[in-house]
Amino acid sequence: MDLSIAVQLVLNSILAGGIYALIALGYTMVYGVLKFINFAHGEIFMIGAYTAYAASVALPMQVAVPFSWFMSILVVLFLAYHIPFDSFFKKRVWYQYLIIAGILLVVAKSISYFFLYLLVHALPLWISALISIIVCAILGFVIEKVGYKKLRGKDRLTPLITAIGFSIILQALALLMFGGEIRSFEYKTQESYEVFGASITPHQLLIILTSIIIMILLHLFLKYTKYGKAMRAVTDNMDVAKIIGINPDKVISLVFMIGSGLAAVAGILIGIEQNLHPTMGIVPGIKAFTAAVIGGIGNIYGAVLGGYFIGFAENIGIWFIPSGYKDAIAFVILLLMLLLKPSGFFGQQKEEEVRA
Repeated sequence: MDLSIAVQLVLNSILAGGIYALIALGYTMVYGVLKFINFAHGEIFMIGAYTAYAASVALPMQVAVPFSWFMSILVVLFLAYHIPFDSFFKKRVWYQYLIIAGILLVVAKSISYFFLYLLVHALPLWISALISIIVCAILGFVIEKVGYKKLRGKDRLTPLITAIGFSIILQALALLMFGGEIRSFEYKTQESYEVFGASITPHQLLIILTSIIIMILLHLFLKYTKYGKAMRAVTDNMDVAKIIGINPDKVISLVFMIGSGLAAVAGILIGIEQNLHPTMGIVPGIKAFTAAVIGGIGNIYGAVLGGYFIGFAENIGIWFIPSGYKDAIAFVILLLMLLLKPSGFFGQQKEEEVRA
């Protein structure tokens, strides 16, 4: 193996590892506070890519209208959870529900017009990315409130089935709104830079730098901010966190929003480089889950290292085996980890609670 090939493999590994690490952070953050795996996370990654794509190109009306309604409904649900309706309506009578529904419908219609205007005009990539991150953060919030909040403390099978249900729903919505054809960001092919004989495009360099910067910012957020410390406290012991005045509901919502926002960033970055399709979140989602398992599910820094481990393993692995088996490498690693060290390299082995 000459130097140029070695450098190319390292660059490709860092590129893939950064994407897997960003997605894996969402898995491990949710598990840290709720002790279950959100298997709909890969589809949030997919929605993030599609949202940025939709905002960056001028969509035809038959696509823009349903997608604008999808985003407006998410925003209305987010707002509905933050509006204290009880303070406005002291008594619960039937016509009050009609009033609330009417208000929300008018708001949804107004917001849909705003999104429709954005979707039929091509926006700059950075604005499209910002919209995508916000939409996916709200999507994560809504999924937690609608699907997972009432399942806390239940057996682990129920949240798992719910997560799979959300995964199927999001795939179906993407298929319904965008169709099954392959889509891609409308950017011109860029000239590549040469590094020790290896080539890297500006988009690939953007992916590497963005991934690293975001992970550094997340570390600083968790270590030094009030909300970051609250998240770590809830992860360590939710009951003690309640005693010292931390609201676990707010922390859990924040965890879902941050994790979903990170998945959106990963979706945008990979969407710029590759094609988009409704099932694009399945394989990266499983690889990111493998990364989280390797690092120790619930361990944030382990998830980052696990992501880069998978990136290096599959890119170096295809030097020795046919490239068609690239995706199988992560599956084999996942199987071996679950059999030999299910707690991961940086996770703590904990005894399962005996449920009555």
